[in-house]
Amino acid sequence: MTKLQLIVNNKEQDEKYFFEKKELKIILNLYGKMVSQGSWKDYGLTISSKRVSFSVFKNAAEKAIYNICKNFKPANKNLKYLITDRNGKIINNAYDLEFLLKKTNWKKL
Repeated sequence: MTKLQLIVNNKEQDEKYFFEKKELKIILNLYGKMVSQGSWKDYGLTISSKRVSFSVFKNAAEKAIYNICKNFKPANKNLKYLITDRNGKIINNAYDLEFLLKKTNWKKL
């Protein structure tokens, strides 16, 4: 009788391809505030192996007005978190997400 052996690849994945719980909480708190003010209407998430983006929409049928991005392998430590406009131009960047969102003047944008 032949013995069968089950081999499972249990490699732990060191890389995380999403926002951490704390980061997502900070973003969703800002989103809720801006929705209650009537500035933002909808959001979407874009996930890849290089970055994850939280896209903000004024109207669901249009392009995103802002993208709050987290780079997983930034070339510069200040490029870990970015805010970009609808054309991909970097508006603000920082190493800390909470600092980035606080220093951005959303009313001027």
